[in-house]
Amino acid sequence: MNTSIQHNMSLSGEPPVALSTWQKIGVLVGMFGLGILLLAIFNVNFPNKTLWLTVSLISITLGISLFSYGLYTSQPAGIKNDGVWLKPMTSKGLIAWITGIAITGFYIVLYFYPQYLGLNTDKNTGLVALFDPLSRFLNGNPASQWFVYGTLYTVAILAFGIKFLWKYRNNRYEVLRTFSVMFFQLSFAFIIPELMARMNSDSFSLPYYDLKNIWPLNYYNFDQYRVDDFISSGNIGIALLIFGVASILIITPILTYKYGKRWYCSWVCGCGGLAETAGDPFRHLSDKRLSAWKLERWMVHIVLVFSVLMTTAVVHSYLSYDADKYWLNKDTFLIGVAVLIGLLFAVIWIFKRHELEKDARYGAIGFTAIILGLISIHYFSGNNIFIFGPETLRSTYAFLIGSIFAGVVGTGFYPIFGSRVWCRFGCPMAAILGLQQRLFSKFRITTNGGQCISCGNCSTYCEMGIDVRAYAQRGENIVRASCVGCGICSAVCPRGVLKLENGPQKGRINTKEVLLGNDVDLLSLSSSSDTEK
Repeated sequence: MNTSIQHNMSLSGEPPVALSTWQKIGVLVGMFGLGILLLAIFNVNFPNKTLWLTVSLISITLGISLFSYGLYTSQPAGIKNDGVWLKPMTSKGLIAWITGIAITGFYIVLYFYPQYLGLNTDKNTGLVALFDPLSRFLNGNPASQWFVYGTLYTVAILAFGIKFLWKYRNNRYEVLRTFSVMFFQLSFAFIIPELMARMNSDSFSLPYYDLKNIWPLNYYNFDQYRVDDFISSGNIGIALLIFGVASILIITPILTYKYGKRWYCSWVCGCGGLAETAGDPFRHLSDKRLSAWKLERWMVHIVLVFSVLMTTAVVHSYLSYDADKYWLNKDTFLIGVAVLIGLLFAVIWIFKRHELEKDARYGAIGFTAIILGLISIHYFSGNNIFIFGPETLRSTYAFLIGSIFAGVVGTGFYPIFGSRVWCRFGCPMAAILGLQQRLFSKFRITTNGGQCISCGNCSTYCEMGIDVRAYAQRGENIVRASCVGCGICSAVCPRGVLKLENGPQKGRINTKEVLLGNDVDLLSLSSSSDTEK
């Protein structure tokens, strides 16, 4: 009798008890590669670091690939999430908590105690030393904790990207965007910046630049030392500085208008890339409650206001007062920022206030906060704002937002809070793109309410916590600032109700939605109906 054959008549689709042969091989190979890294953390000195690092990274990637092959290759066409609420790893079980704590612990050590990973001023040891050969090959210098982090981050996106490709191989859109995030992470975020650093010499200096990061994600890009590096690098440095300004003021609005925020959040961004690949098994854990959505709206825009004020304060601190000597002085800069923000708010208020209503009020609050902040920068003592100096403000932002929120919480707690906690509640870039998408983008998700069977797959697997089913049941177009256009809601729909489109502005938002005021009413109706059931 073949005891490996498992029969399951449950509609919940329990996961198989036994692993397939390919999965077992994948676990063995992957754990071997991970074991090498763990031994390095405990200061095991590998004689040939180039060989052992290569074996480790290849083993991890190959192990995940073999496991994915064994998991999905025998399944028929279509996307399967069998037993996702029953597995301890994907249902906030013990394994999930252990994994979350382990990843969080690694992030804390990486950010604040890199010496325990082997980072030393004279000679690296431990895990950091294991990455020295690759770092010297790419940028000519010994590895830092950030090089270790960037390498492992890239390997994670590539390896879990392969897993994602196996799972969604029958969906062309998912395949294309996964190849896109893998390409941008490997080339624009990892290899090219490292090679740029290698070009530095005594007579030529080129600043490190993650080409896919856009302000305010690279909040340090307009610090004085960065601007000085750009200027001292000659034409290439000036071009990079101009590219940084043009990215947020010109390139971003144009691409968001044409394609929605998905062009960045789901096709380019490294944070989004990790969330979509390594975080895919946890997307159903996103909080779908109305209270979570209200908190999301406030938090993400508070972070955006904080980043605008912080950057403005830092730039203001190193500009001159002398209007005769410098055309870009402190007063000109503050007036320019205030005018730009004022014009943006005026356009929104004139053309979109009837459509947005409550959203416009939130915008008014944010606008007021920014203007008051700019006035404070100008009139309070010296370069300080609200007593604190600009560098203190920047370091506080870097610690609370850049390190704790984006790194430790945003990634470490995938198995507990879902994969897009940072994108939903803290990413200022997502806030900017979301406002643009909501206001003038051609992107929308159209629905065919007559075909909806209310299975709830779309809402369950929306990593941004959107109750997609509430829109589908009413045949409403989905135009939400938080939607990253990942397309999973459409991919898991058994009836083809949802479709991602770039269409004309006319008819983009439904009359019913306008009359209701905003998305809160739609979600409230959905929550009420679920409660009655």
